Formats: sequence, C-alpha cells, structure tokens
Amino acid sequence: VANAVGMAMAARYERGLFDPEAPEGESPFDHTIWAIVSDGDLQEGVSAEASSLAGHQRLGNLVFLYDDNHISIEGDTATAFSEDVLKRYEAYGWHVQRIEPAENGDVDVHALYAALTAAKAETGRPSIIAMRTIIAWPAPNAQNTEASHGSALGADEVAATKRVLGFDPERSFEVADDVLAHTRAALDRGAEAHAAWDKRLDTWRGAQPDRARLFDRVVAGRLPEGWQDALPVFEPGKSVATRAASGKVLQALGPVLPELWGGSADLAGSNNTTIDKTSSFLPEGNPLPGASPYGRTVHFGIREFSMAAEMNGIALHGNTRVYGGTFLVFSDYMRNAVRMSALMQLPVTYVWTHDSVGLGEDGPTHQPVEHLA
Repeated sequence: VANAVGMAMAARYERGLFDPEAPEGESPFDHTIWAIVSDGDLQEGVSAEASSLAGHQRLGNLVFLYDDNHISIEGDTATAFSEDVLKRYEAYGWHVQRIEPAENGDVDVHALYAALTAAKAETGRPSIIAMRTIIAWPAPNAQNTEASHGSALGADEVAATKRVLGFDPERSFEVADDVLAHTRAALDRGAEAHAAWDKRLDTWRGAQPDRARLFDRVVAGRLPEGWQDALPVFEPGKSVATRAASGKVLQALGPVLPELWGGSADLAGSNNTTIDKTSSFLPEGNPLPGASPYGRTVHFGIREFSMAAEMNGIALHGNTRVYGGTFLVFSDYMRNAVRMSALMQLPVTYVWTHDSVGLGEDGPTHQPVEHLA
C-alpha cells in the first residue's frame, strides 16, 4: 500500500521535473499507479498512514483494487475486522466505489471495467474499488474458507473445480483456441500502446531538449559533471554537529541535483532536511504558503513507518533520488520498510539524527540506548 503511494508521489514529482507545463493527460509522464490490496493489507497500521497521506496529497494517479473476500488465515475477517472500509477511505478524501459478485459468484467483469474506468477518470483524488469476491471460487469445497487462503487445493479439489467449469478433469493446461487468441492479442495491444507512447516521448524530446538531457542523465543513473565542486569543505578539528554538516551538504547538492527530493517525519528543523528556497510537495489548490504539486520538500507527517515504505516506492518508480529524516530511535518503527530497502538494494537515503543518549530533556523515549550498545 505505502509502496504504491510512494510510486504515485514519484510520478507527480517526475512530471514536474520533466514536463510541468503540459495539459493534464497529454504528457508522456502522465500515468496511473494500480495496486491490488487485501483485507490484511488494510488492517495494517502502515496502510492507514499511507492512505491518509495519499488522500491529503490528492493523488489522482493512484487506484486501489481492494480484494474484499472477508477471509484471513484464522477464518472470517469478522474475528478481528469490522469497520466500514470505504467510509474510512471517504474520510481520508478518496473516491470510493463498491462492486458485488455476479449472480454465479464470479467477478462481475463488466461492473469491474466500469469501476476502473470511473477511477481513472477521477484525477483529483485517489480511488479505491472494494470488489467483493469469494476466495477460491468456484472450487466446490474450498471456496469461502480459510483453508484456501494459503494452501493448495489438492488433486481432488482441482478435478472437482474443473468439472464445475466444464473442463476435462483428466487433462491439464488445456486452453481453448479462442481464449489463447484473445489473450495473445494483448501483445499486439501492448506494442501499439508502447509505440504511441514512444511517439509522444519523441515529440517531447524535440520540444524540450534541455529537459530531455536531464531525463537521459537520471535514467542512466549518472551524476552531472562537476557535482563534487558544489560540496562544502569542513575544516579539520573544528567541531560541527553531524546533522548540521549533513544539512550543509544537502543545501549544496540541491541546486545541482534537481532529481534529489525528500523531507522528514515532522522533524525537518531538527533533522536539517529542508532544501532552502524550495516549495513544499502539496496538491494543487493547497492554501499553505510555498505549496506546489511539484515541490521538493515532502512533509511526511508523523508517519515514520509509511515514510520509509513510501521512499521505497519512490525509489522503485525510478528517475529521482529520495531521502527522509527522523530521530535514530524511531528507526525501530521503520524497521520492516528499512529491511526491504536493504533486501531490494534501493538507493534511498535515511537521515537519522540525534544518535546519542545525551539528547537533552526528552528522556528515554528519545534516547537510542540499545541502538548504540
């Protein structure tokens, strides 16, 4: 969930970096982030943090398809989960839709297509579609049970399911010719869409050669020539707080690396994570001073876990470099997302300051004793 929110944020920043003047929907950098989310995903606290921020940011390029099957490993989700999810998302500021199964229990593909079309047309806020499904449908014995949540159906149930669908239970991987033809036609549709996008990108390149050069550099992962010359020099032996030194380096890199952006979990003044003379990353129409949909300073709010997961999404989206700051002690709350940063080898930068037990008056809650042990 939070990864997808980060991708949608990155898509908006990328558009501002390369093609901010284009009318909505006409830039080669306009695209939609689609995510399939589950009952379990929406029970996790980090999804609430990220969904709140997505609504606040009015990320109209983000669509969640919620597989609302009411089953988890321990049984019906009613054992632990009873709120009206769509009302919660309405409160976050999302566009919400609900679709029911077809009469036979299958997915109502026509209703789903209509909902997806409506969600994509809603560009002023993120969208969630609650799709009521029956897990393991149409397996006659396994459907709508927790047993099917993480276990294979088994040979007998597979055969029974094939009979329900009108297939020969003795044959495997049998696909009708018309189904194959329809599915393989997706290759042609994809090739046509890719060619159309390439044409739009070529048109953009011709109109904006300077931004095209920037685009080529960041896609290649290259730094600009002479970037090191912007770095500050610190006099040996002179005392300077590491967070102050980090802040000075950030100020120096800001003008030469436009792809660099980020912020803090409500500790920017303490972390020194704001690039001077830059706008805040906020949606169109936000009344706060310095607000811009393409701003470089991200206010993640007091949401450390989702900040880290969103940074992973930003890095996975590509073409920009993101950083995020908080106190070292709060890295514990971010740990799962930080672990995923490491496992996926993502180029995110964590700015963890106040890495000392001598922090002042905040006391043990803010002192990273075990982190330094």
